[in-house]
Amino acid sequence: MMILPDGTPLPGARHNKGPPDDLAIFPSRHFATRRIQQAVMAVIDLESRKKFLHEAVRLARESVENGWGGPFGAVVVRDGEIIGRGQNRVLLTGIPIYHAEITAIMDACQRLNPKALMGSGSQEGTLGLIPRPLGSADRAPERARMLQGCEIYISGAPCPMCMSAIYWARIDRVFFGTRLEDASGIGFDDAFQYEDFRLPWTERQAIRCFPDFERDHALTAIAAWAAKTDRHPY
Repeated sequence: MMILPDGTPLPGARHNKGPPDDLAIFPSRHFATRRIQQAVMAVIDLESRKKFLHEAVRLARESVENGWGGPFGAVVVRDGEIIGRGQNRVLLTGIPIYHAEITAIMDACQRLNPKALMGSGSQEGTLGLIPRPLGSADRAPERARMLQGCEIYISGAPCPMCMSAIYWARIDRVFFGTRLEDASGIGFDDAFQYEDFRLPWTERQAIRCFPDFERDHALTAIAAWAAKTDRHPY
């Protein structure tokens, strides 16, 4: 059982990422989640981590000062050491996905991988397989490690694209400074994307979507992966 700083027991708290077994004892799921977050943060040494957020902010300001992109920077940390740095460089490259989190993740992976992995069949570095976490609903018994065991520090709240990349990278924790509304106030409105994602495909407001277009033909690619006996789950 997890104990909050004020001595309150937190029944049902578990070590995996699932919800507590007895959320019903709380007035709402939101309240229960907040209590769990408070408990987790209570045992994390935030003071020693401030320097990582400060480095992310330094990278963000450097990007602005050099005209490379928006005010966003990020660092990936493992075992107390920075292994990846990234900055928004959209204006430098003209590539809309050149966000700080994406480049920090790419930098970290390149440092961890001993060689070029494309087509090599290698299972080293980030592609090393790890077993499914206890209690996970994941169908695969094992997956590539990626950046499990790492943390990412970002000058501002991640956009949906970058948050998805963080999920795919299996990063353990995300620390960010400014809020979505802070970025919205200077013209970087990511909040509407989170709102749009809640809608069914055919009701999206920002981009018109056409789901199931030529689905039968597209399923042949799914079948090819399913039939591949040496597939490497990630």
